[in-house]
Amino acid sequence: MKAIIVGGGIGGLTTALMLRSRGISCELYEQSETIRELGVGINTLPHAIRELAGLGLLDKLDEVAIRTYELFYLTRHGQQVWHEKRGLDAGHDVPQFSIHRGRLQSVIHQAVIDRLGADAIHTGCRLGSFTQDEGGVSAYFFDRSGAHVHTARGDILIGADGIHSKVRQTLFPDEGGPCWNGLMLWRGATDWPAFLTGRSMIIAGGLNAKAVIYPIAPGSSPASRLTNWAVLVRIGDGTSPPPRREGWSNLGRRDEMMPYVTSFTIPQVDFAGLISATPEFWEYPCCDRDPLPYWSSGRVTLLGDAAHPMYPVGSNGASQAILDARCLADMLARSEHPRQALAAYERQRLPMTADIVASNRRGGPEGVIDAVEQLAPQGFTDVDTILNYEAREAIVRGYAAKAGFAARVVARQ
Repeated sequence: MKAIIVGGGIGGLTTALMLRSRGISCELYEQSETIRELGVGINTLPHAIRELAGLGLLDKLDEVAIRTYELFYLTRHGQQVWHEKRGLDAGHDVPQFSIHRGRLQSVIHQAVIDRLGADAIHTGCRLGSFTQDEGGVSAYFFDRSGAHVHTARGDILIGADGIHSKVRQTLFPDEGGPCWNGLMLWRGATDWPAFLTGRSMIIAGGLNAKAVIYPIAPGSSPASRLTNWAVLVRIGDGTSPPPRREGWSNLGRRDEMMPYVTSFTIPQVDFAGLISATPEFWEYPCCDRDPLPYWSSGRVTLLGDAAHPMYPVGSNGASQAILDARCLADMLARSEHPRQALAAYERQRLPMTADIVASNRRGGPEGVIDAVEQLAPQGFTDVDTILNYEAREAIVRGYAAKAGFAARVVARQ
């Protein structure tokens, strides 16, 4: 069997490693001229790290990431709503990593080169179209000028080509563009003095106005960390298209963002100082897509953001793409026919990810902050008198179980 993978992001690269580990041949096609370290910080959760550890990447990740120790949920006034340990300290058998997205991608990319060979990755190849027959799939790739550069033939085609997926557009030509919920996300990272344990993560504020801070790598000295920050603010009602195209490479505008920064009080970190010290940062209109009725058509399927783009809530987007890759590789290894494998993959992964997309629209685990802020918009003396521990736990743990990374769920896998 041979697979054609469209897209050289985290999902596509992980799929290549998963297939290779099961003896399945594959080639990967990426439209960019190079696979570069783009983006800023993300969190990769234990259920996904377990899959990468199974591929022998744990030591490499430790070299470039931070093992997340704890997470705080605060109101926008800086009052604590929830605190919990993460990763190994929460009882998992593998860490949670706070990491630069590009460095995570680079670790996986290098592993693909080492194990499959550089010739398995084709850059500068933009998918134009594909056709299917009883024997397989043919995919036709073009360069930026529109010239045909490659025709690939395989048993299956995997669309791991992101929120603007050409494969998805071909399967669902009338779907339209991504859904914007009116939220703008600004993200950056810079060297900054370590706060709390040096491995702590803070999320302050609810879905309409939120600040996020966590370290993603060692800093320039033992007392500093490369510190990731994000500001998420509702600037529209979601009924109109976003002001700029969805993507991770749009430079942010300081004059647009800074008025919102002063609305947050975060006692543990000089949030405004951190942002002011960041020379450049990026903006991203928060977009997703409605869940699809199916992902697979014949010998073609979708994976990662091409299948289930979701709002950046709950530290879960990249993690779900990694889980997709594991599931698809397993099904292909077990099944007698590719169509059977793709159907089994879809049955397992589509309902779960559709639930997560819907939950992220409601705020995910961070919805516990919204719940408290709605009940006590001006703050509180004792959070338990506003929303008791059991009610807060139900919101946070419920999401973890839904997404598959609750410690008790992981233990049963």
